[in-house]
Amino acid sequence: MKASAPGKLVLSGAYAVLEGAPALVAAVDRYAFASDDGRAPPVLTEEVAEAQRRHLMGDAPWFDADALRDDGRKLGLGSSAAILAASMAVAGYPDVADEQLAQVIFPDALAVHRAAQGGGSGVDVAAACYGGVIRCEFADETLKVTPHVLPEGLHTQTFACPVSASTRKMLAALRDYRTRDQAGYDAQLERAGEGARAAVAATTVDDLVAALAAQFDAFVTLGEASDISIVTEAMAAIDRVARAHGGCFGPSGAGGGDVAVYYGPVPPPTTLLAAAGELDLNPVSLRLGAPGLRREMS
Repeated sequence: MKASAPGKLVLSGAYAVLEGAPALVAAVDRYAFASDDGRAPPVLTEEVAEAQRRHLMGDAPWFDADALRDDGRKLGLGSSAAILAASMAVAGYPDVADEQLAQVIFPDALAVHRAAQGGGSGVDVAAACYGGVIRCEFADETLKVTPHVLPEGLHTQTFACPVSASTRKMLAALRDYRTRDQAGYDAQLERAGEGARAAVAATTVDDLVAALAAQFDAFVTLGEASDISIVTEAMAAIDRVARAHGGCFGPSGAGGGDVAVYYGPVPPPTTLLAAAGELDLNPVSLRLGAPGLRREMS
């Protein structure tokens, strides 16, 4: 048995999704693969180990997630979630029909991933299972997932940042900030949440860009207040170029490194590409809306 699960980009709603705002997430055409061909996995991930402890799968299968990395460095494309979903698909759930695989595995994988990661939204698990472009929103402590259509004419380009980021450290810093200044934390998360809600309502590229730009602005202030760099100096510099051409540029997900994304009504201008190159941010070829979890016989 073989299985594949895609990585993801968080387009909108980072951080704010934890406070009830909607997030937009796109599965990307880079995959983690798993196989029960008898080979041992290159490493036993915390998430797969947690799934075993919960008796949701048998022996940990071999997997390959190199496509979700860049020269061995993580890109922040949700590799742990993709590895978990693909591994669970080949090492468990033998009686589940392929067309029901994603919806059956998702709640279990979500619980496993949250336990292993110490929390988090789980939107990367949703993308790994369901694929496509999805809206994710907490409702009664359940992550509701629905398909979403991005505005026609939107151009995007993903860039790999020169440094990797630790989502756990970023979230820990935000929790510390919230403890120190609950009112300030609430104000910035509400600002980001307004942008996230505007993003899911956007029907034009201009409206979506404006909603994303509002979130990036909130992340700058939030990062400064919590002593973390959600929007790095390099991202901010390229964002200024993007906005001069009717677009915007900012982090995907927790920020601080990994990958960042350009959004606009036209492809990224040459001035932006040149600025990115000078700051060691390199274009990454990704297609948004890739298919979700799949399983097939070897």
